[in-house]
Formats: sequence, C-alpha cells, structure tokens
Amino acid sequence: MPDPCHLLVFTDLDGTLIDHDTYDWAAAKPGLNALNALSAGIILASSKTAAEMAILREKIGVAQWPAIVENGAGFLPPFNTTCPSAADYETIRSALDRVTPDLRQLFTGFGDVTAAQVADMTGLLVRDAALAQMRCFSEPGQWSGTVPQKNAFLAALAEQGVRSQQGGRFLTLSLGRNKVDQMRSIIDTYQPRHTIALGDAPNDIAMLEHADIGIVVANPARPPLPPLKTEAAGRIIRTKEAGPVGWNWAIHTVIDRLEKNRTPTHG
Repeated sequence: MPDPCHLLVFTDLDGTLIDHDTYDWAAAKPGLNALNALSAGIILASSKTAAEMAILREKIGVAQWPAIVENGAGFLPPFNTTCPSAADYETIRSALDRVTPDLRQLFTGFGDVTAAQVADMTGLLVRDAALAQMRCFSEPGQWSGTVPQKNAFLAALAEQGVRSQQGGRFLTLSLGRNKVDQMRSIIDTYQPRHTIALGDAPNDIAMLEHADIGIVVANPARPPLPPLKTEAAGRIIRTKEAGPVGWNWAIHTVIDRLEKNRTPTHG
C-alpha cells in the first residue's frame, strides 16, 4: 500500500483543468507546480478512455498517480498506459448481443462502427477517435428509436446488470460505477489527510460533495451548478474565472487556507 499522503486533488478535465475551447492548461501550471511542491496527489477524472488518459496524464506530468476514466466506470493505475482488463466492456458487449435484434439495431455503439464513423459522431480526429474506441469499462452510443423502445432496450440491459446514463450526445452503458465510487477507492488506498475536488458539470457534483473542499469552476457555456449539500458548511468554493485560470486561482486559495490552518498563531 502506498504511504499516506497529505493531500489528494481530484480534478475534472474539459472545462476545468483544461480550457474547453483551446484544450490548453498552461494557465493552471503554477497551481500544478504548487501541488507538486507539496507532494500532493493529482488525480485526473474524465470520460476519456485509459488510452486517451495515459497520453494526457503523461503530458501533464502526473503519470505517477491513478486516473479515473470513462466517467468513473473504471480507473487507470499509476504509470499504466492501458487498462489492466477489458472484462467490463466485454460484459457490456455480450449483454448487447442478447438484446432482441429489433431493439439492438437502434443503438449504435462505438464498438459497432469504424474510427472514421466515431470521428463523425464526436468531432474528433480519426486518430483520436481510435483511442476513444479503446474502451475497457463502458460503451457510449447513439439511440435512434422511440422513447418506449429505449425504455424496453434499457430494461433488457438492466436485467443483465448493465446501467445507462444519457448525456448530451450519447447514451452510455456501464456496470454502474461512477467518479465518486473510484474516488472513494483511491482515498482508501492513499489515506490522505485532506481532499480537494474540482469540476464544472452536473456529473461532478457527487465528487465535489465527497471532498473536504469542493471547487466549482465557472463555465459560461452552461447554467451554474445548483447549491451543493456541503456548500452551507463552507466546504464549496466557486470560481469567477473559467477553466484553467479559475482552477489555478482555486488551488492557490485552498493551499493558502490549509497552510493558515496548519500554522500555529502566537498572541
């Protein structure tokens, strides 16, 4: 088991640590450097696959820490460049094969099409779409049927233990685990004294509320998140700036707060 650490930071990527439009995180580098100086753990959490995350984790310089992938359906161990097992994905694909053909044909998953078609579905470059297809824990796809047909489709999958989440563009199938499930597991492993979580979207809320301090990073492209359960207790901070600029400000703010709480006063 790793040695207990002082601080673990769990962070969403797109629109939080990384600018949603430019895909750059340069503005967050001072905060990343400050965390590294404290030997804090930095846990990236995203909808990205292990293959996508491994590349990004290396670029950001946090390959020594685990990462939460496929929106919490799984995690990528430190230094790994691929997930240890794709058993969950194989279970989901097998469950799809057992759905009646009239319903099954209405769901087009990433595993049903070519990388070029995934690129068309997502707007990714073909080489990046190929990485997005290297799934281990979940299957995104598009639904083309009616609502009653969709309900019947999901009921057939639920009988086999497969859960679903409807996002903006994709219906994603998984075995039900989410970001906060992986967060709990990582906390159990590393036993940090303090935890911070940063995010900008509704699917980050559970992670933000589970941390000692949750940081809602402003996102002008969507409505603000509602008041969170731990907000009245002073455990939620909201940034004014979006993306990595807001992320950087929040990290320095929290580090200063933790240092003040740790420093004895003399009167």
